[in-house]
Amino acid sequence: MSYESYISKRYLLSKHKINFITIISLISILGITVGVAALIVVLSVFNGFGSLVKSFLMNMDPHVRVEIISQQGFAKQQEIPTALKSIPDVKYYAPFVSGKVLAYNGGNTQVVNLKGIKQGNGNELYQIRPNMLFGKYDLSDQYGIPHIILGLTLADRLESVVGDTITVISPVGIEQAITQLSMPVTQTFVVSGIYSSNNNDYDANFIFCNLSTGQDLLGYNNHVQGYDVRLNNISEANKVKSILNSKLNSKYFNVNTWYDFHKELYIVMNIERWTAYILLCLIIAVASFNTLGSLSMSVIEKKRDIGILRSMGSSENSIMKIFMYEGLLIGVIGTISGLLLGYLVCYLQIHYNIYPLDPTRYKIDSLPLKVKFSDFLYVSGASMVLSFIASLIPAKRAAKVNTLEAIKWE
Repeated sequence: MSYESYISKRYLLSKHKINFITIISLISILGITVGVAALIVVLSVFNGFGSLVKSFLMNMDPHVRVEIISQQGFAKQQEIPTALKSIPDVKYYAPFVSGKVLAYNGGNTQVVNLKGIKQGNGNELYQIRPNMLFGKYDLSDQYGIPHIILGLTLADRLESVVGDTITVISPVGIEQAITQLSMPVTQTFVVSGIYSSNNNDYDANFIFCNLSTGQDLLGYNNHVQGYDVRLNNISEANKVKSILNSKLNSKYFNVNTWYDFHKELYIVMNIERWTAYILLCLIIAVASFNTLGSLSMSVIEKKRDIGILRSMGSSENSIMKIFMYEGLLIGVIGTISGLLLGYLVCYLQIHYNIYPLDPTRYKIDSLPLKVKFSDFLYVSGASMVLSFIASLIPAKRAAKVNTLEAIKWE
């Protein structure tokens, strides 16, 4: 241990009596502790809500989606599975069709999205099977009548239960039906199951049916609208998107990731997170100003000591280090205390649910928290930078103290 750090430690921790400077130093440490703890807790809450929202959305959304965007693209649709086969990060992929239809049941009508998928993809790609509430996952035909699966909210609006028949009217050929007074394209379905994905968009607006039935009803014939993809690692979505863009012609195909589907929501959540980070850093900044004040008064109080040290041969750099170390020691104590306090609060909430929520209103029974090691690094880094800046000014002032004036009355 250098003599500069030893002296700074003695100045801060070895007070023979409680004076005004000591009180300000304690307030500085307390302020940094509260600010750091608040940042850790708030960022963990944002992490928890972000992960929760992502899990709800990712229940039904694919990691990557490739869509055909031009008529010429239908002739080249086999290029999509060929490209997907060559990418090691791809776990599952399957074709789909989707479109707006009118669902009718006993006088209740709803405009919904009909999505045609293969029977075997309800678990691997869309997580429908694990989210079934009533009935069973079945998209097969029975006695010539195809089965469909509804979301819980949509089933409630249509007053439909498992076993009911629902008539679906497609907009395909609607103009011809009006001008020639013919019947529009319709299809009767049997409700085989009702799911709840915790995603209101899907639960209220999506009907799932067999791929071939969806192709006939939506006018795709033997073509598909695109391919949904699940990856081994969701973090590789942008990488896979870049590979697909390089392999597929952008005139015919469009590639989107899970982030692109709800880009505005994720951007808003990220802005809120950084706004909270910046605002709560102001608490640490205020505490750092207290550090600046306590060190400035400490420089005045220790003017005689500074003069003696200078007369004994200490350099300006050594004097500056003494007060820099004192300010940084305040920052270190406050930061470590805040990190421990913040982690303690998060631990209690995660394991003992000290702040419960009503699951009938919020779909969860407790405030979600997710602790990230990176948050501890960012918060401690911001705290120490602010402590360093607050220590720099009084330390430089201490280094410029005139030695003769400091000890001339001694």
